[in-house]
Amino acid sequence: PIVAPEASAFTEKLAYLPNSFFPLDTSRAFGKLPSRAEAGLPQDGFVFCSFNNTYKIVPEVFDVWMRLLKAEPGSVLWLLDDNPAAVRNLKREAEARGVSGARLFFAPLLPSNADHLARLKLTDLFLDTLPCNAHTTTSDALWAGLPLVTSMGETFASRVAGSLLHAAGLPELIAPNMESYEALAFRLATEPDALAAIGAKLARNRDTCPLFDTDRFTRHLEAAYTTMWERAERGERPQSFTVSPIERGRP
Repeated sequence: PIVAPEASAFTEKLAYLPNSFFPLDTSRAFGKLPSRAEAGLPQDGFVFCSFNNTYKIVPEVFDVWMRLLKAEPGSVLWLLDDNPAAVRNLKREAEARGVSGARLFFAPLLPSNADHLARLKLTDLFLDTLPCNAHTTTSDALWAGLPLVTSMGETFASRVAGSLLHAAGLPELIAPNMESYEALAFRLATEPDALAAIGAKLARNRDTCPLFDTDRFTRHLEAAYTTMWERAERGERPQSFTVSPIERGRP
């Protein structure tokens, strides 16, 4: 209901799952934690990151990121190195906004997801993109214990991170607009106690929240398929419906 609140916006009929639409494999392991030097990062300073595909970065969001770097001396922004042209262009645009391109660092694609999950632990705060959010990248960040700041738009793609944060029990990381997004990110970057409290909450929720309950998600999905099949067997036309939530631990 969070990621697609208006069924009328779709030609398809929707099966609404409780908690989250996003399946998460919580058996994924972590590789060896690299040092900052091994990851190509400076030894000190606050690390903002956004490992979204670079084509998701729009000027309005990049403006916010550059203001955050200016406001937090010594901080850096860690982005994905997915093509040389994007690296050149992003450094150029940082300079145009009064930020040294040297404060942008770029992480190469890794063949091992475990190693990618491990390096996320080197970062302090994930900054989401709009109007297309992080999707799998949100789940990676939260699974690695990395807080993520987002803001929800009107479309499915702009509400994914908000949906996952709700399912992780962290709705306070969802800003209503870009001004609030910037203010929230600034507060977390400049108030260590506030960021530590969010990190501790995410760590506590990891073992109990719906987002990381793969078995319960599976049962919800199976219930949706069963309802679809039963309706088809009765000769009924497709219709949107909501799956009833199953309690954690229920067989």
